[in-house]
Amino acid sequence: MKELVRLLAQQLVNNPDAVEVKETRGDAATLLELRVAKEDLGRVIGKQGRTAKSIRTILNAVAARNNCKVNLEIVE
Repeated sequence: MKELVRLLAQQLVNNPDAVEVKETRGDAATLLELRVAKEDLGRVIGKQGRTAKSIRTILNAVAARNNCKVNLEIVE
C-alpha cells in the first residue's frame, strides 16, 4: 500500500522526486505518512480536501481486500 500511495502522489505533483511515504505498523492499523514538496501540498490535498479524500477512499478499498486498516496522514 505504501507503493500505491507513492505512485498516486507522484502522478499528482510537479516534483515527483520529493514524494516520501513512511509506513508505521501498529496493533490496530497501519499509518502511512505522506510528505511532498511544500509547493505541491495543495495539489495533493485538493479543493476542500477532495483529492486527499479520494486517495484515502482508494487506500481503504485496497485495505478492505487485505483485511486490514490503514490511515493516511499528509504531513507538511
